[in-house]
Formats: sequence, C-alpha cells, structure tokens
Amino acid sequence: MASRVVSEFGLRPLPRIYPRPRTGIPSAAAATQLQFRALLEAPSMAVSGGRRGRGWELRVNAPLMVGFVDEEFRERERGAVNGVVEMKLGEGDGDGDGGFDPGAPPPFGLAAIRAAIPKHCWVKDPWRSMSYVARDVAVVFGLAAAAAFFNHWAVWPLYWFAQGTMFWALFVLGHDCGHGSFSNNQKLNSVVGHLLHSSILVPYHGWRISHRTHHQNHGHVENDESWHPLSEKIYRSLDTATRTLRFTLPFPMLAYPVYLWGRSPGKSGSHFDPKSDLFLPNERKDVITSTVCWSAMAALLVCLSFVMGPVQMLKLYAIPNLIFVMWLDLVTYLHHHGHDEKLPWYRGKEWSYLRGGLTTLDRDYGWINNIHHDIGTHVIHHLFPQIPHYHLVEATEAAKPVLGKYYRMPKKSGPLPFHLIGNLIRSMKEDHFVSDTGDVVYYQKDSELHESQKSE
Repeated sequence: MASRVVSEFGLRPLPRIYPRPRTGIPSAAAATQLQFRALLEAPSMAVSGGRRGRGWELRVNAPLMVGFVDEEFRERERGAVNGVVEMKLGEGDGDGDGGFDPGAPPPFGLAAIRAAIPKHCWVKDPWRSMSYVARDVAVVFGLAAAAAFFNHWAVWPLYWFAQGTMFWALFVLGHDCGHGSFSNNQKLNSVVGHLLHSSILVPYHGWRISHRTHHQNHGHVENDESWHPLSEKIYRSLDTATRTLRFTLPFPMLAYPVYLWGRSPGKSGSHFDPKSDLFLPNERKDVITSTVCWSAMAALLVCLSFVMGPVQMLKLYAIPNLIFVMWLDLVTYLHHHGHDEKLPWYRGKEWSYLRGGLTTLDRDYGWINNIHHDIGTHVIHHLFPQIPHYHLVEATEAAKPVLGKYYRMPKKSGPLPFHLIGNLIRSMKEDHFVSDTGDVVYYQKDSELHESQKSE
C-alpha cells in the first residue's frame, strides 16, 4: 500500500551520488528549465475521514500519517548503516572545499530520523490534550472577566496582548486536531477542532485541508500552500500597491484573513467555498460544515455586540483577534523565512518530502514557548506532524545527531522574542522572489522595491 501511494504521488528516490555538488546561490542564467512532467502525470490523492479520492491536479493533502514517505528512501538505505548512506568527502557533509551546502541531498533518510525518536513520543494522550484545552479556555475567560471588571485604559493594552496570545494558543490546539496529533479519535479531533477554530473565526476543515497540502509539499516553489515564494514572473505581474503591501510591515502580518478568503498571489479559491480548487469533491461536506460553524460564530458576535455594545466587543474580542492574526502570520512566516543564510526551495526532481521539510526552521519564543504549545519546535513537526506537541522538544533533541548541520539551532530568546523582529524585517527587505527556472532556487532581492518607497 505504501509503495502504491508513493507511486501515485510521483515521488522518485534521489540518485545516490551527485557528481557536481552545488555551492552558493545559482544564477538564473545557469538554472535549468522547469521540469514538472513527472508530477503532472501522476494522479493526486487525498485522505479525509478514511475516504480516498483521486483527481488529476496537484491538489494533494498530507495524509494522517506520513510514514509512507520512508519508501522514498528505502533503496538508498539498503546499503546504509543505521540509515546513514556512505558519502564521498565534500558531498553534503561540510568537510569538502565547498563547505556545507544546505541544498545538497542529506546523507540520511526519514527512517533514520524516525528510528532516533523514542517510541513514547509517538503516543497521543487525549486526556492530556484535553487538559491543555481546559487550561487555555479557562485563561481566556479569566482574562476577559478581569479586563471587563477593571475596565481601565492601563489594563486594556495588557489584556489585548495576553488575550491575543491565548487566541493563538487555541489555534495551535485546533491545529493539532487537524493533524490528528490531538488524539487517535477522529470524531473527538473534529469536534474540538471546530469549537476552538470557530471561536477565533477560522474555518476548521477548510484550513485543515489546505494546511495538510502545505505539509505534503513543504519547500516546493509552486505546490506549497503557505508562505511559498513567488516566482519572478508572478512577482513582476503584481501591481505596485500589492507588491508594496506584501513586503511592507505591518501589512504582511495581517494577511491571514485575506489568505482564507482568496489564497496567495498566483492561486485561486477560498477556504469557505466547497467548490474551491483547494478541495476534492468528497471533501465538500466537511467544508460546508466548517463554513456553517464559522458563520454561526460570526452571528453570535453580532448579537453580543447588540447586547454589550460594539465598543465593548471591539475591546474584548476584535482587537485580541487581530493580535492573534499577527501572531499566526509572524510565527508561520518565520518557520520558513528569515534565516541568517539563504535556504533552498525546490522544484521537479530535486524536491522530496525530506529535503523540503529540512528547510523549515525552529524558533525560540522564550516564555511564549509553553503558552503556544512549543509550536516553535517546527522541523520535527513538519516531518512527523502526528507527534503530539508535548513530545516535540524531546523528539527534536533525539533527532539532532541524525540531522547534523541540516538542523539550524534557533537563537536563544529572552522572556519575549523581540530578537525575531530583526529577522522579520531583514527577510521582508531581502526575500522577494525566486527564479522562474531551476530546480534548486534561492530568494532574490528586488533592489528597486524599497528604493521606490524611499523616493516617494
């Protein structure tokens, strides 16, 4: 069954030896022509509630379990010791004259990483998961009650930041429901996921499906779904206003509601529309269910505005929800951007599930780590999204010896992650588009973008 799935996705094992290792950032002139034929000829497959649907687009959804991707590396690991392939000096190990190349294929497979992670890290405890829900919901209501009680101008800004952060924590728990890492009971995951996400105006199933597409295609220029790079052709086609808003803070940190309604530039569809390109026909009922739940929450907020007054609802709910959106955009962006060195993005035969996942980044958020359920421990989560959040730190520590230089140690944070603001600003100034051609590409800078803003 696993080999059949791999065949249907059009995945192929990487060649064992690359005679010409790449170093540095390839230029557009030296890049090869985009090769997509193998993926386009392969039927896509989606897993939703145990049902399987097939189509002929690249709209693939990440499965409930990603263990099947190990098949991609099985041939490479037959001659390996503990899952590590023998490599020549300088071939991706950082000991050659060219140094470490993050775009080179790794000398290990998913099986080696999986074997290093303790078995108990894969165990899901629904009672423990529900305890986090109870904790977060209690804090949310407690903060709202305290703010309404004091109702003082000095209290409200503190409340907005704290409550917005807790809304973000609720989102992360619903995110775990979407991955199936909350529990093994899919009905429980769906009910809890709907309650948590609808309460913060997120369409649970619509987002769940698109997010699995993101995991299944992470690091792929065209097929990734979340914060993927724009090709130079699409970038140049954007009008000046759109281009400026996309790369000028704080506007990118307010992008999530826009993405839910209209997706990213170059893609069409909506998370609320069951007929959207995002979804297969057998997923439409799920999307309708989530849209109805979202609409019910929106109606409840309108009714509460009449009862409590629009200003009070603005202070109690709307502004914290805006802070939540900023948290979501900040965290998800920095999981894939803003590293001190340029990281590769892939196309065609150079892309694989493992190589794409290794371009993700861990981040340290100081005191916020525990509050938002260690979502900053992101590399292992991207490779194995079925691991519960409360085991991610231990799993990461166990996997580090295998990952080697492909794991980038996050900078230690103070109590609050102010250091990440610098990473964000630098990335917005430098990471604008990637080449239209080439299977291993790196972000390029549009020098004219911010120069034109200064002249204006």
